[in-house]
Amino acid sequence: MTMNGGQLLVESLVALGAKKAFGVPGESYLAVLDALHDTPGVLDYVLCRNEGGAGFMAAAWGKLTGEPGICMVTRGPGATNASIGVHTAMQDSAPMILFVGQVGTDMKEREAFQELDYRAVFGTMAKWATEIDRVERIPEILSRAWTMAISGRPGPVVIALPEDMLTSATDAAPLRGPVQVAEPHPDPAAMARARQILAGAERPLIFYGGCNWRGDGTAPIQAFAEASGIPVVSVFRYQDRFDNGSPVFCGEAGVGMAPSVRRLMAEADVILAVNARFGENSTEGYTLLDVPQPRQRLIHVHGDSDELGKVYIPELAIQSGPNAFAAALGAMAPVSAADPAWLAEARAAYLAGFDLPDLPSPVDMGKVCAHLREVLPPDAVITNGAGNFTVWPGKFLQYRPGMRHLAPQAGAMGYGLPAAIAAKVADPGRTVVCFAGDGDFQMNCPELATALQAGAQPIVLILNNGIYGTIRAHQERHYPERVSGTTMEQNPDFVMLAQAYGFHAERIEATEDFPEAFARAMESPSGAVLDLAISPEALTPRVSLSQMREAALKARADA
Repeated sequence: MTMNGGQLLVESLVALGAKKAFGVPGESYLAVLDALHDTPGVLDYVLCRNEGGAGFMAAAWGKLTGEPGICMVTRGPGATNASIGVHTAMQDSAPMILFVGQVGTDMKEREAFQELDYRAVFGTMAKWATEIDRVERIPEILSRAWTMAISGRPGPVVIALPEDMLTSATDAAPLRGPVQVAEPHPDPAAMARARQILAGAERPLIFYGGCNWRGDGTAPIQAFAEASGIPVVSVFRYQDRFDNGSPVFCGEAGVGMAPSVRRLMAEADVILAVNARFGENSTEGYTLLDVPQPRQRLIHVHGDSDELGKVYIPELAIQSGPNAFAAALGAMAPVSAADPAWLAEARAAYLAGFDLPDLPSPVDMGKVCAHLREVLPPDAVITNGAGNFTVWPGKFLQYRPGMRHLAPQAGAMGYGLPAAIAAKVADPGRTVVCFAGDGDFQMNCPELATALQAGAQPIVLILNNGIYGTIRAHQERHYPERVSGTTMEQNPDFVMLAQAYGFHAERIEATEDFPEAFARAMESPSGAVLDLAISPEALTPRVSLSQMREAALKARADA
């Protein structure tokens, strides 16, 4: 059967299992848009308002579902706007495929209208960046891209689609389905050696991360850790992949690391790192473990051989998928903790971290999060972008089995709202709550229209303090009393803005008003935006903005 390249691409995506594509239209891939006209309810096109928002939605879809998030944008400006999603997916190890329209093959390398060399632009940002110049190669390259996106360390792939290639006719058959990639299993001898190392430890630690876990993938690790008395710590922004209610869960190693977690990482004599890539934030700038030879005995488990020994030289490297390794670990006899206080003290410190003083703010986020811990459904999805406000969903909620946390390891502002929309697109009946600072929210607030059109309206909590909080905190520490470029003196009326987009919206001026307002938000059929009055003084849970400034001035005076 003869078809054009756009039809062949869409039929192959359907065969691979793609269900949604997030994008902004462009004339460079009209043939693909035309083919999507015939796939409603099978492969739906979610129309976004900016390619950056579309890229974030695709990255979040990949992180949430484990399947490649599909993004479609036009050439040049569309691709560069979408690049933030590619970078985010790469640092999150989330599967994603970005399709970019390209100039016709007869115009390449002339700097034609909106032309870019996508291999050069995305070569260091994605797992693979390529271009399909011959229509009959669409199935071959698409299968490779899908497989690469989900294999090893998952990540983004970028495919450029020349306009004339998409309109060319071909007799090539569409794909019949995805490659079934069996997760690599650990070597039994390596498992025995890992257990031997753990059994000889006085202060062992399990450190896990990554997004390619199946639903209950970490449950065997939890069982082994509980039976062995070993504390468990999450990589930055992956605490949702382990039951935080477990007596062995001791927190997250990331930005704003708790002293108790820092101590676990620094003083452990054995670290079992599962599916972790040892990023900067989870190692405090690579200081908690010595580079390249750590003081701690290191067992590093990862499905991608490129990650083993990339930064730290492990005593034992095991190439295995996380779920397969977890199952093998859970099947082993537990070890006996040499020092029960090692776990007990760390768990107690984690739980004590939820106790906060009253905050100097009209709305006290400590009390808001305490309420949310009580009322959030067990399958809620929490999202956030970047900023000081992210400490609240990151450190003051407890993620139980079934809950998810979609947050960018790349620290990308504006991620939270698109991620929340993607989660609602994936499961419209699920409660999705986005935390956003007022600066963060304004990065992608037009995507409220995407949510309205797609029927995917989440609950958005805007922590409105009128400043770019993270930068102001650095500013006060390093240049006290010299505020520059961090105050948003004029913000829109967020309630009126949200209502214009069809959302239920309220301004919350006092902590005691939050519970009833959130209940109304939960009941709203049109999503909700709650604009929370937050004082700039309440910039962190335990140190006020004035205290930061005073400490910096004192340090300068004492110098």
